[in-house]
Amino acid sequence: MDEALNNQKISLRFGFNYFMLFAIYGISSPYLQLMVRRLGYSPASVGLFLGFFELIGITGPIYLAQIADRFGKLRPFLFVSTLMILAGLGLLVPFHVPLVTLLSMALLSLGIKTPVPVLDTSLLRAIEFASTKGTKVPNYGLLRAIGSAGFVVVALIAQSIPGFDSSSTGVMALAMGILACFFLVSLFVLPEIGTMHVRREKIAFSFKWLDSTYILGLAVIALGRFAMAPIGSFFSMYLTEELHWHAVGAMSALSATCEIPFIVFSWKFIRKQSPMLAVAISSGATVVRLLIYALFPTPAGAITGQILHSLCYGLFQPAALAFANLKTPPADRTTGMALYMGVGVGLPTFLGSALGGVVVETFGYRWLFGSYTLFALASLALFWKFRDRLVAVK
Repeated sequence: MDEALNNQKISLRFGFNYFMLFAIYGISSPYLQLMVRRLGYSPASVGLFLGFFELIGITGPIYLAQIADRFGKLRPFLFVSTLMILAGLGLLVPFHVPLVTLLSMALLSLGIKTPVPVLDTSLLRAIEFASTKGTKVPNYGLLRAIGSAGFVVVALIAQSIPGFDSSSTGVMALAMGILACFFLVSLFVLPEIGTMHVRREKIAFSFKWLDSTYILGLAVIALGRFAMAPIGSFFSMYLTEELHWHAVGAMSALSATCEIPFIVFSWKFIRKQSPMLAVAISSGATVVRLLIYALFPTPAGAITGQILHSLCYGLFQPAALAFANLKTPPADRTTGMALYMGVGVGLPTFLGSALGGVVVETFGYRWLFGSYTLFALASLALFWKFRDRLVAVK
């Protein structure tokens, strides 16, 4: 009885931490592009800054998470990450200097992105620890869903505040900073569970296992992520500047809500069919979503496109991760994940955001979304040409 009660308390603590962490995302994901834009930067500059933010957010946390794993204790890294968020916000608001803004983007990216793999690792330790003791283990899917609920709640609260998405960078930064402080406080109840021994060995990187099928799959994934870049970096600006519709929080909450069931239940489809077939379906949905934004610049079009986030991300993300894991030997999983996150996600997001800003300045938002369907179509064409080899990975 005591063990069950203790496990319940641990689950509640993790749930509270996930809720507060993704509450920060409820401001950063939809509003960071507006925060940078309100500093007076052009759309092209915003694209570069947001691309840099994503690039640092992919490569940096992988390295920091590895250090945290070898160090043993994880909570200190979560504390430092939160302080990075506060420092990044402190640099972003008063200094309208490109180099300082880049430094701010780097700090914010490391601070916002690093806690996800570190907190996941801590939870997985708790699950393993409970399994070894033969007690009920925490429900990972449920706790991550609680995190998504934190995102939705904050996005809806921001939407309910009149004029929030028209406010200054300082106001949005203040809201994000308050949430970061709440997350900082929540860390004091997070337990350090499982093995906490410092590991001295160095992580060796080897690419001997890399084959042409992995490279082809990575190319299909990268083209799909390239096509999604303008949605992540410019959709909020599209809503406020093209549609003149102040529904940034509501649209972010809608997309996050739609992705949750697909993330939870897509594994059945992925195991039965194949991860790359799911990625191809996601690329097809991306084509439709981008065309809707380009051809139907209305609130109804925006709502329809956001609903498709369920396929474009909710199905894509677990499928791409499954492919990378299946094609990587267990001893090289860290290398395989770093390759997937860097080449398959980080680099195309950076390039797609940087190019997208130039397209917006030259042709406008509708041309941005319409032109990026070409990258999703290229992803589909590459998959179709090598479909026999790619769908065999399951």
